[in-house]
Amino acid sequence: MLQFEELRLALQELEPSLKDLAEALGLESMREEIAKLDEKASQPGFWDDMSNSQAILQRSSMLKNKAASYERLKNAYGDTLALIELADEEEDLSLLPEAQAEAQKFQTQLEEQRLSTLLSGEYDSKNAILTFHAGAGGTEAQDWAEMLYRMYCRWGERHGYNVKTLDYLDGEEAGLKSASILIEGENAYGFLKSEVGVHRLVRVSPFDASGRRHTSFASLEVMPEIDEDAEVEISPDDIKMDVYRASGAGGQKVNKTSSAVRLTHIPTGIVVSCQVERSQYQNRDVAMRMLKSKLVEIKERENLERIEDIKGVQKEIGWGSQIRSYVFMPYTLVKDHRTSYETGNINAVMDGDIDGFINAYLKAQSLDTLGEKSE
Repeated sequence: MLQFEELRLALQELEPSLKDLAEALGLESMREEIAKLDEKASQPGFWDDMSNSQAILQRSSMLKNKAASYERLKNAYGDTLALIELADEEEDLSLLPEAQAEAQKFQTQLEEQRLSTLLSGEYDSKNAILTFHAGAGGTEAQDWAEMLYRMYCRWGERHGYNVKTLDYLDGEEAGLKSASILIEGENAYGFLKSEVGVHRLVRVSPFDASGRRHTSFASLEVMPEIDEDAEVEISPDDIKMDVYRASGAGGQKVNKTSSAVRLTHIPTGIVVSCQVERSQYQNRDVAMRMLKSKLVEIKERENLERIEDIKGVQKEIGWGSQIRSYVFMPYTLVKDHRTSYETGNINAVMDGDIDGFINAYLKAQSLDTLGEKSE
């Protein structure tokens, strides 16, 4: 039947891309490395050096997950092709919607895995720390910051990442003034690093009795979580520590004593906070990792040779430089101003469906890189 034949041909056109993906991933060398790592893990005395053994197991787990993801994709291609051929043979049009859905699903997953191969930066594979700040505008801006907080939490959950709140400062009437979350999972930073910047909201404010339209801003910082043993030297004399009573979204899980910690890096003015752990010492450890991560992220972005070269508080996020606009009124539209990617399904976006924006940015970056290489 014509419908199935067209679908089969469209699917088969993607087979070369599937094979190219295996080469881009280095699947054969990946399997060889997995075998070597498994051999090391089986050696007597493997656990004598705990930090080394954990590093080996983490590397092995990451490689196995990548290989398994490719195998699932390859199997999905075979299963979808078999479904199309079977339906065509039996001339069963009732199977057409299912076959189309499976073909589309395969194409989407293929594109996602292909894009993940572009994440080759030094920190792309790391966990991501996201920090939200409400802009000027009081309750409306604070509510918008909380909407973004929820959106990225939902994105993390949709992708099977572990999402943990590190700090949360309530808004005066609603929403939040600032918050930080940790998204744990492979390539979390690589995917989310494009989200840094100012996000603009246009809507009829539920906090305005006159029903007027408001424009609000909130900023998002994204940084990789740096390992504890990373060589980042911070002088104790450069750090000011304040402790305060935890509050906010932690509920009963938040210790109500003065265990929350705020660290200020005096030379740059960078401030980080953590309040969700049980003790002041645990919160300080998490806050120190956040501070290291922030300093390393600035160092990399500013192409500096040393952490000490960072001068003063960074002003990279300005209220006039929004990366994306979310319009609820008079029409519904979310548009990225860097890639021009847009969608009218704003409810899906606010539920965490932002992959289209992330993928469009990664594609644009890969094209820019190819252009630079060809010059």
